[in-house]
Amino acid sequence: MDNYIYYVNLFDYYGNLLTTKQQQYFEDYYFNNLSLSEMSENLGISRNAINKQLHKAVEKLEYYEEQLELYQKKQKVMRYLDKINIEKSIKEKIEEFI
Repeated sequence: MDNYIYYVNLFDYYGNLLTTKQQQYFEDYYFNNLSLSEMSENLGISRNAINKQLHKAVEKLEYYEEQLELYQKKQKVMRYLDKINIEKSIKEKIEEFI
């Protein structure tokens, strides 16, 4: 479950960097909760082809995060915000920004 949430968060950051097909497969699998079999039937391609594209998409998301660390940096900022005592409205504005 942790990986699921992690990959969905990475997709929020880097999803636009994936190919259109990878985006579609990722969204169908992670957001629409379709199985590989369902996706295969809907798209008329093999489960193996979909699985390979999903695997490549996840690898790309991990690579982009490894290089840019946007998700990791946001998590760090959020931890710091939790530790400091600032007005709620200011904290919300900072969270919106990041």
